[in-house]
Amino acid sequence: MRVSNKAIYDTLTYNLANVSDAMLQANKVVSTGKRINRLSDDPVGLVGVLNLRSSLDYLDQLERNIIMGKSWLNMGETALSQVEDILSQAKALTVSMSSDNQGADQRADAAVEVDGYFHQILSLANTQVDGRYIFAGTQTDTAPFAFDDSVPEVAYEGNDTAFEINIAKGINVAVGRDGEQIFGDDNCDWGDRDAGTDNIFKTLLDLKSHLQNNEVDDIRTAMNELDNHLSTLRTMIADTGSKLNRLGLKSTIIQDLRATYTERKSELEDADIAEAVMDLQAKELAYEAALASSAKVMQMSLVDFI
Repeated sequence: MRVSNKAIYDTLTYNLANVSDAMLQANKVVSTGKRINRLSDDPVGLVGVLNLRSSLDYLDQLERNIIMGKSWLNMGETALSQVEDILSQAKALTVSMSSDNQGADQRADAAVEVDGYFHQILSLANTQVDGRYIFAGTQTDTAPFAFDDSVPEVAYEGNDTAFEINIAKGINVAVGRDGEQIFGDDNCDWGDRDAGTDNIFKTLLDLKSHLQNNEVDDIRTAMNELDNHLSTLRTMIADTGSKLNRLGLKSTIIQDLRATYTERKSELEDADIAEAVMDLQAKELAYEAALASSAKVMQMSLVDFI
């Protein structure tokens, strides 16, 4: 069968293109360090790589959530611990002022101290992290407690749903607080939520009034209320510590998972560089040989055989 020069040329061109493409792909493997650079390289492996990338992105999001959650919990723990300290000082002052050895003048001076305690706690109740209020439930852009000096009373303007973060599929952890549970609202029926206990602000405002009016029996009653508030705060602080431990443990688990996923992803898509370089060199030699062979064949014509 007669083979035309055009058929020979087309065959040589086709073969050169194949060898050239193989060399270019080998070069890409070496330059990128990845053995999978396109779907055709390894369809099954690529699906695994994409799934692992998605899993790693999800772990990154969870870790960002945990970092934010720790920030909220640490700030909340600090604020609650400071409130506890202030209430402890208020209780010590109340114990002192309930003594028959104290007079009206001393109690009037103590009322000024209690007023200072009240405003310090009000400020702590409106604690923010990155511009968001941590004791406002999910209404984190609203200051949870507002003081009306004309009444006087403190109103809660947040809601009763604690702000949460996601730490795993279907698992959330509350890192904010329903401030009403901790501090209370003079406009709510606090007895429905914690029978027999006034909220912190009302307790301090009433104590201030009792001190100003030299009402010794009422001052002594305030001691029990302060004890109740201190008990609630200590429970909240302990709960915060427990949540911090939980987030710390989850963070460790995420780091272990990231290492596992990253290693598996590397196994699927990373190339053995030494092997890839040797493969590239082999394909370069094959390409050079194909070029030389093609050039020699293409120079031949019928005249060469006459």
